[in-house]
Amino acid sequence: MQKTFYPKADAAPPRWVVVDADGKNLGRLASRVAQALLGKARADYTPGVDLGDFVIVINAKKVAVTGKRLKEKVYYRASGYPGGLKATPLRDQLARHPERVIQSAVRGMLPKSRQGRRLMQRLHVYAGPKHPHSSQKPVPLSG
Repeated sequence: MQKTFYPKADAAPPRWVVVDADGKNLGRLASRVAQALLGKARADYTPGVDLGDFVIVINAKKVAVTGKRLKEKVYYRASGYPGGLKATPLRDQLARHPERVIQSAVRGMLPKSRQGRRLMQRLHVYAGPKHPHSSQKPVPLSG
């Protein structure tokens, strides 16, 4: 009699992977990072089991965008007060907070639930080439 294999979350410890965003297209980079966070690249991927990796993104300030996105794409945030809506173009957001650009793109590709919020805690984005996670021995994201 055959039994269906159902992986356990603690059977395989999560890896730490590093992604260099220098010159990479924002959307394509975000989709690769979201797949790594969800664990979809693994052979034993199961939707309800947490098999994803920790992801470190470096050089966030050097991410590439195409077309007229630098001046037309706008990020909104609200203070909660009447008239407290703030609008920031992508160009200004990249100059001030390049980490938020990648975090926002990846967040949009993850589930809108507890699982998505837990996966976002595994994403670490840095504007420059250095990161403090060298003791985890991260490997480059393959593929």
